Amino acid sequence: MAGSLGSQKLGVKILLGVVVGIISIGMLMYLVPGAGTNATASNDVVANVDGQTVTTDQVRQQLSHIESSGQMQPALRPLYTQQIIQQLIYDRMMNIEAQKLGVVVSEADVADRIKMILPTAFENGAPVAMDNYAAQVQARFQMPVPEFEDLIKQSLISERVGQLITSGVTVSPDEVQAEFRRRNEKVKLDYVLINPDNLESQVRVNDADLAAYYDKNKAKYVVPEQRVVRYILIDPSLLMTKINIPQADLQNYYNAHLDSYKLEDRVQFDQIFFKTVGKTDAEIAEIKKKAEDVLKQAKAKNANFEDLAKKNSDDPAAKDNGGQTGWIVRGQAIPELEKAAFSLQKGDTSDLIQTSIGFYIIKITDKEMAHTKSFAEVMPTIQSDIATQKAQATADDDAQKIGEQLRQTAHPSLDAIAKQYDLTVAETAPLAVNAQAPELGNSPEIHDTIFRQREGDVSQPIRTDAGYTIVSVKTITSAHQGTLAELHDKIVTDYRHDKAIDLARQRAMDLAKVAQGGGDLAKAAKTMNLEVKTSDELARDGSITGVGPLREFTSAFNLPVGKTADPIFLGSNWVVYRAVEHKQADPADFAKQQSDIQQQLLEAKRQLVFESFRSAFQDELTKQGKLTFNNDVVKELTQPT
Repeated sequence: MAGSLGSQKLGVKILLGVVVGIISIGMLMYLVPGAGTNATASNDVVANVDGQTVTTDQVRQQLSHIESSGQMQPALRPLYTQQIIQQLIYDRMMNIEAQKLGVVVSEADVADRIKMILPTAFENGAPVAMDNYAAQVQARFQMPVPEFEDLIKQSLISERVGQLITSGVTVSPDEVQAEFRRRNEKVKLDYVLINPDNLESQVRVNDADLAAYYDKNKAKYVVPEQRVVRYILIDPSLLMTKINIPQADLQNYYNAHLDSYKLEDRVQFDQIFFKTVGKTDAEIAEIKKKAEDVLKQAKAKNANFEDLAKKNSDDPAAKDNGGQTGWIVRGQAIPELEKAAFSLQKGDTSDLIQTSIGFYIIKITDKEMAHTKSFAEVMPTIQSDIATQKAQATADDDAQKIGEQLRQTAHPSLDAIAKQYDLTVAETAPLAVNAQAPELGNSPEIHDTIFRQREGDVSQPIRTDAGYTIVSVKTITSAHQGTLAELHDKIVTDYRHDKAIDLARQRAMDLAKVAQGGGDLAKAAKTMNLEVKTSDELARDGSITGVGPLREFTSAFNLPVGKTADPIFLGSNWVVYRAVEHKQADPADFAKQQSDIQQQLLEAKRQLVFESFRSAFQDELTKQGKLTFNNDVVKELTQPT
């Protein structure tokens, strides 16, 4: 909470213009209109903290910095505004406490911190010229120098207050040992997964049970308003089939865009990578030995380079694609790799290539020298591009003409429009307000138009990702209570699903009861057509593939070996499990982890202590009437735009 947090993250804080990491979400209660008080009544004041104000200008200034950095989506503006208000209030609380504790931040302190986060503002220990410094601050943090330095000073004040408040926090050796054991102990489990989906076929359905289920869950089966829509599509992709482009036009286009068809020297290769970064000399020697062995295999007759890459490469992508790369031109690869790639011929396999990050073996899969693509090569692409442009222009023109025609016709007919422009009228299935109709194209305006229209209305052409769509509501069916006959298939599906969950739960309970009573878990599972599986050794942050994270197995580390826990429900599955093995932490690993664990525990305890102080201080100010809000101004600033 104290020194390290303040110094390491300051650059990010200033870039955003707001520190959000330290403030508790609990403070949001003060930023909801109606909470707190409205004693701060000035239209320019957002909050008052024991005589120190937070003004609307200060909030908007911070927002401006975030917006200019391009890091804020408009929809998130209210959230950022809340965070800014929180931070400005927090700063004033820290100033109050700093005065009590005698905390002082000097200009020299500010200069030292600037050297840490903006070292280019100094040359040979001396500040650069003011115009240079101001330009750097503006470019990096989008703010003027005085505001930048005020933020640094405020950060130092908060940091030092935090250091003083948490200075007495310590971590005992016993706490470090306990945390080491907790992190490093492992457990192995036998488990049985009971998936309700696999039991649905066993659920029997009869009319009486289905009727009772429907009556009990009738509220689920209200059929919303539905609309059937007739529509016309003006689809540029269909218009393309009617477009003929003269050969001369294609040739002229090629001549006019000749530069775009020029290619540099380029090469494509598969690679096997052996990482050496961060390794000792002895480890690098072993890695090289392994790489040389793989190289021999790669150069052998009928070698499968792709399989070798999947088995041996330290590049994670190679596990999926066999070491394939895309085309590269000069300047795009590590120099040693590039030199080898452009010196080899298609089909060649390189020798071992040593780079600053590791060893490579590459095989050239394709290679092209610099040239201009011929007209014959690119003609299909040119033809498609021109046809696309002409089809879109035709669609735009038709949509404009149809729109004008619809505006001038008192009672337009969708069928007449379709016949005039050689288009087809189609019809949707009944659409509810929350349903999608992909055939109409993707556009929010389509949905809004359909549910505003009266029967028989014809819309203007609406631009979608598929071109233009004209819609007309054919029928409207009002919302009503669905009957069992009307929704029979859906109700049967829901009934089977719910009963399967009950069945899975009962099987889990029965299986656990047998195992907890001294029975054999595997035999009991087999009689239920279930399978017992065994996990790997798992730490507390581990996970069982296809089942879930170990933190959900709440009894796992306290369960005696051979004992079965009560069943647990994970997502949609029931799980019965028992402990197979407990593996304690290896004392030999303690020395390696001790320092990190101690520091992490210390930081966590400091955070808790400081947060407790901050919360109590805030409550005290509020009770004394020294922390007040102008809720009208807060509401105005935080409402969505």
